[in-house]
Amino acid sequence: MDRLDNTVRPYAWGSPTAIPHLLGLTPTGEPQAEMWMGAHAGAPSRTDRGTLAEVIGADPRRELGERTAAKFGPRLPFLLKILAAGAPLSLQVHPDLEQAREGYEDEERRGIPVDAPHRNYKDANHKPELICALTEFDGLCGFRAPAHTADLLDGLGVDSLKPYVDLLRAHPEEAALREVLTAILTADRAETAHTVTAAATACDRLGGDYAPYAGIAHQYPGDPGVIAAMLLNHVRLQPGEALFLGAGIPHAYLSGLGVEIMANSDNVLRCGLTPKHVDVPELLRIVRFEPGDPGVLRPEASPDGEELYDTPVDEFRLSRYVLTKGGDAHDLTLATPQILLCTAGTVLAGEHDLTPGRSVFVPAGEKAEVSGEGTLFRATVIV
Repeated sequence: MDRLDNTVRPYAWGSPTAIPHLLGLTPTGEPQAEMWMGAHAGAPSRTDRGTLAEVIGADPRRELGERTAAKFGPRLPFLLKILAAGAPLSLQVHPDLEQAREGYEDEERRGIPVDAPHRNYKDANHKPELICALTEFDGLCGFRAPAHTADLLDGLGVDSLKPYVDLLRAHPEEAALREVLTAILTADRAETAHTVTAAATACDRLGGDYAPYAGIAHQYPGDPGVIAAMLLNHVRLQPGEALFLGAGIPHAYLSGLGVEIMANSDNVLRCGLTPKHVDVPELLRIVRFEPGDPGVLRPEASPDGEELYDTPVDEFRLSRYVLTKGGDAHDLTLATPQILLCTAGTVLAGEHDLTPGRSVFVPAGEKAEVSGEGTLFRATVIV
């Protein structure tokens, strides 16, 4: 079992206080957005044996287990993070596995460098993800029913939004969403900026259901993504609740602290709320124009105390244990690799005392017994 030393990424949207407070450190005043736990090449966790990427690369079958290595290849299939949003992230979608492979091969054939700012596909993998709230957590997830969005936009009283209102009311749902998102992202930028300003003023005045979009507009003045965001469901997670984001589902995190897990991929298609590249034709190919409830997940408890966040993917499996003082130790030994992360209290994992924000890597088959008083998240795979 290896104690992990993890990198914190200072993205501009990060909270300057949430991760330091979790770790018991003094904030520096700089944004701290994500703490990465895993073997991703961008910021692999460090151990006494080298980086986790080096450790796994030296003997993948031993570290990952025979079945994991056979199914996913010689690398850890997931990336675990603590995510602290102090400002809205970009509005985005992720491709499915077939789309990712096609897109990656196409950009490779065209000779687009992997680090080029206009490159869409950094790898050939999909990127399903799950976010579990540690604090109250706000986000946008999936399309709202078009009729409800029409009412929301109409309530702003902004004349330049009326064509979108009419489209949302006049077409079948999926066609309406496609036509409106296309119109938003291809409209004249100067005209759109005026619309966003007027919408932001109205959102400020009206408050209530409009308040989240007012905040977004102030963070990204004039950005077409502000109007696109109004097509989506606003979700407020309570601690312990989660969202699963599958392929093609537009989403954005707005504020809060959470545990995030995803397939090991960097593939993102952006819709807005960002200065980065937005490839509108490719985005429209990937987005699933399916309105519906965002589907808040709550963990399912088993008799042994494990609380599982059930998702339809094999690259990751996230669960948690809420350990009580004087309770029995739990044997977490598995034939698959694991990362164990403490988020509250103090947990003894093998010989390692874990306090909030501290984690360990458990190679496949290695004894993993935990006890103490606190909350422990367990990340592994399904084989």
